[in-house]
Amino acid sequence: MNEIFKALADPTRREILRVLREQERSAGELSDLFPLAKSTLSGHFNVLKAADLIIQDKRGTTITYCLNTSVFEDVVAHLFDFFAPRETPKETI
Repeated sequence: MNEIFKALADPTRREILRVLREQERSAGELSDLFPLAKSTLSGHFNVLKAADLIIQDKRGTTITYCLNTSVFEDVVAHLFDFFAPRETPKETI
């Protein structure tokens, strides 16, 4: 869970996830959308992959990225559990 929150803490990585929410994209397509050096963008991809938020698929010389939606479902479930109201212990008299 810490890796996920670390990945989501960066605005560039959140924007990459927003773009991938629409459709899968190649690394080249993503690099066209962000004014970053390819090495910097690659570092962002590595953090997102380490958090299991994106899936990388290599087809020939093309690398394609897509969202790993099952991880997002797990995060939402964890957050709902974390913020769910808890029963307070009743005082004993």
